[in-house]
Amino acid sequence: MMIECYDISFSYAENIFALKNIDLSIDKREFVGILGENGAGKTTLAKCINGLLKPQFGKILIDGEDTNNFSVAQLAKKIGFVFQNSDHQIFAQSVEDEIKFGLRNLNYAKEEIEERVEIVLKDLDLEQYRETTPFDLSGGERKRVALASILCLDPKILILDEPTIGQDSRQKKFLIKLIDELRDQDKTIIVITHDIEFASEYIPRIIIMSKGQILADGPNNVITKNEFILNSSNLILPQLSELSKILSSNEKFKDFKSEKGNAKEYYEELKKFLK
Repeated sequence: MMIECYDISFSYAENIFALKNIDLSIDKREFVGILGENGAGKTTLAKCINGLLKPQFGKILIDGEDTNNFSVAQLAKKIGFVFQNSDHQIFAQSVEDEIKFGLRNLNYAKEEIEERVEIVLKDLDLEQYRETTPFDLSGGERKRVALASILCLDPKILILDEPTIGQDSRQKKFLIKLIDELRDQDKTIIVITHDIEFASEYIPRIIIMSKGQILADGPNNVITKNEFILNSSNLILPQLSELSKILSSNEKFKDFKSEKGNAKEYYEELKKFLK
């Protein structure tokens, strides 16, 4: 599904805009990261896209259809949103009931509910926690439960708000593997994050927001190396970009260039350069 935002603005209070004149287009199957400091407007933009908030100005189209023509429940079938704090999204007494809730609420047949639940329990490695109370799980496991409760609805667009908070490197790799599988199913993925290292390593397209506006939008290897843009939004250079900057000041490495955000791939390019 394609997302198109045309000149949207949103205000929580009169004349204090959280979003100002946002123009944005995200294609089907894209994997996009939205970065920026606290209060930049990242989550507000995401909530406007999925219908939890209605912009006062401009319009948002999903596959050419104005989101104002849909209820929040109708948009929930198209756009899944996983909150930064999974505890705000979880309330059932068991993992299985948590995942079933949305399907029951949308009146899916019992057989289809059972089938979908089995699939997401397996895909997110939650089968062993089926009868467990979600609040007895770790923070990372609760994030997976919240994600499972959204994925079982089979949305074509998935928005993840700070999905790497509290996640170790193994869990981050699991998340990327899952995102790759979802994109293979033609899903569009939007990640809101402060994790510049995660973004620079994995996310192909980066959008930087500041003070309710889009400051920059472009390929990962361009945006994450632009120190001026990152500093303007109170973000720091990723470690590999910082390393490239240091190396470029050394006569021996002045001709070395790498666009890799992955440490292993960067190292391999550096080895080739030194041969």
